Amino acid sequence: MSETVHNRIAMLRAERGVSRRQLADALNVHYQTVGYLERGEFRPSLHLALRIAAYFDVPVEVVFSLEPFPRLGDAASADGRTA
Repeated sequence: MSETVHNRIAMLRAERGVSRRQLADALNVHYQTVGYLERGEFRPSLHLALRIAAYFDVPVEVVFSLEPFPRLGDAASADGRTA
């Protein structure tokens, strides 16, 4: 089984116009930690994962997954729609 934890932190930050530093300040972590999380170089504790999900007001499954998230254009092309 893979030890990789995939995440959508960068996408959620971009959607909401939040910088790494702003997110880090809200979570009380170093801003580099947010970068490590986004790149998959660091796996968050359960506590931190839940705080990230709460910050974005989404279920933790929206932010983190053991399987890679589909690319944004893949859902439209999978059901015959064009982007």
